[in-house]
Amino acid sequence: MKPIGILVAALGMVLLALSNQDAVSQMARTIRLVVPFPPGGSADDLARLLADQVGRARGVNIVVENRPGAGTIVATEALSRAAPDGNTLLIVANSFVINPSLKKLNYDPFTSFAPICHLVSTPLIIAVNSESPYRSLADLINAAHAKPGELTVSSVAPATTQHIAFEMFKRAADVNMIHVPYPGGAPAVTALLGGHVTAVIANYSEVGAHLTSGKLRPLATASRKRIEAVPDVPTVAESGYPNYESEVWFGVVAPAKTPPETITQLSIWFGAALTATSVREKLQLQEMYPVGACGGDFAAHLRNQFDAYARVIREADIKAE
Repeated sequence: MKPIGILVAALGMVLLALSNQDAVSQMARTIRLVVPFPPGGSADDLARLLADQVGRARGVNIVVENRPGAGTIVATEALSRAAPDGNTLLIVANSFVINPSLKKLNYDPFTSFAPICHLVSTPLIIAVNSESPYRSLADLINAAHAKPGELTVSSVAPATTQHIAFEMFKRAADVNMIHVPYPGGAPAVTALLGGHVTAVIANYSEVGAHLTSGKLRPLATASRKRIEAVPDVPTVAESGYPNYESEVWFGVVAPAKTPPETITQLSIWFGAALTATSVREKLQLQEMYPVGACGGDFAAHLRNQFDAYARVIREADIKAE
């Protein structure tokens, strides 16, 4: 073999070895996806669905870790201190931009994190136990007026979309109802199933199966539009409160200073996962609507949401529990 041929062959072997090393390195990579809520809720379902899809499609191991506490602050603060290597990520929701207006934090939502993708949005439902005497939102509101301070509403709290949605509802309907906070959506729904509270404000994905089984009765949706899965259920706006609207969204972030190329890679991975047919079908069953706005678009969404919630919290004089 001529010298040039020997050189080319050697170079090819080196490149192949490096390629194999990269493949092995990628396969050995483990990403920790932290969920700041208990198992069984919408965020947990979404995280596990995407972890499975991304893991299979990209050949990485994604471990979902539930770390609830202090209205998502425990997990969020821990993520802000994690190594910026793209191997520790956090599922975030509306509380990510609500908490800064209510509490003094050891992190900043805009400087302590790198936004990856706005994943999905999902509607909120106000529901009661099927054995409840209240068959409409008007029934619930009339009872609250007749028995001020007696009716209770559970939700995941504090400082969550559901909590703020409840406070907004109290003011819109001018009712005195007691808020009962739970560390996650699933426990809040369980409290209603057990007859411990009058009603719940929860993500549709957390009550959908119970509505189908007849264990819970939907009174209204907090979204601007009706939900396809329960088209006969009116919105709160249609029920006499035209300015009322609230919904939940979920996204994923990394620690600040994570390399831009790593953020780009993760954005591609999660964005692609949302387009997979099997993922979209499962999301649709839970009334989760894929968004897939990544990078700068997600950063803009976070800023807009922060400003909107700060205004509501200030005008309604909402305090942290």
